[in-house]
Amino acid sequence: MNALNTALQQTQTTTKETILSLPYQLKAQLPLSAKLAQQIADQRQTIQNILEGKDHRLMIVTGPCSIHDPISALEYAQKIQQLQSQVSDQIFLVMRAYIEKPRTTIGWKGFLYDPNLDNSSNMQLGLEKSRELYLQIIDMGLPIAAEILSPMATAYFDDLLAWGAIGARTSESQVHREISSHMPYSIGFKNGTDGSIQIALDAIQSASHSHQFMGISQSGLPCVLESQGNRAAHLILRGANSGPNYQLAEIEKIKAKSKAELPALVIDCSHGNSHKNPLVQAEVLRTIVAERAHTNVRGVMLESHLQDGQQKISCEMTYGQSVTDGCLGWDKTHQLLLDVANSLRVSQLKRSA
Repeated sequence: MNALNTALQQTQTTTKETILSLPYQLKAQLPLSAKLAQQIADQRQTIQNILEGKDHRLMIVTGPCSIHDPISALEYAQKIQQLQSQVSDQIFLVMRAYIEKPRTTIGWKGFLYDPNLDNSSNMQLGLEKSRELYLQIIDMGLPIAAEILSPMATAYFDDLLAWGAIGARTSESQVHREISSHMPYSIGFKNGTDGSIQIALDAIQSASHSHQFMGISQSGLPCVLESQGNRAAHLILRGANSGPNYQLAEIEKIKAKSKAELPALVIDCSHGNSHKNPLVQAEVLRTIVAERAHTNVRGVMLESHLQDGQQKISCEMTYGQSVTDGCLGWDKTHQLLLDVANSLRVSQLKRSA
């Protein structure tokens, strides 16, 4: 017992602990209504239908690389909401609402971790503001998507997301595969940064099966979670350090190397597929749509905000411009999505003929 007390004292002298609200407490503070819960359930089913090919539409996950300003995020959401009615026959729009930002080394970790953008790391405020923002976007009728990064954070938002992604650096993580098997929405796994597809395929196989694993309960206690498996796990092609993998020729190579039939495909128009140039995303998306009859791509991801490009966090920042990866501005995004919807209509007419 003395050894345990000594260990606890040593830990307390080297780390700072800040107690956060428990998941059930935050959900009680910022509750999801029964009406919106049904809306999310319907949107999750729609996404699953698209991934399974039961719904012909193209899912497009679009929004800021990472949210840093709730006001500009809500303005972006309003624009998506207005556009949805113009393209809903061909496109199912999902709001990209990322509140965690994976870092290769160091840097701003996202709105959830540092909502004040001042290194104060007020995570309690981040939890509250993130859930509040999510509820506001959902109330507009929009489905929302996020990256699953911190397993500890999943219980605070598992009732709100319609779609999730596991990043290239975490697709190989057993913990993220287990968490994905437990989530009640479709989750995509990205290929590795080196271009490895097998990492993602292994992750999909793992997440599709049931698991027993250590986790955190809604009351914040350590527990054993028993998952049923996520049958809507799928593959996200995000390119690689060596180049893109969104073209038909590259997808055919992936299929040839795969020992089994590929799962549903979603393509990230950014990262390696755009050589990290946000303006190239438009060209990538147009190519995907032109080749879709042969690739059967079910969805795409766009990094898009109100303004083109990116900026550093400072005292004088441009409203509606990303503070992480560069984004495609709204004017270009708006026209691009209208053009894509028209192209998909033409393709549908040709198939019918």
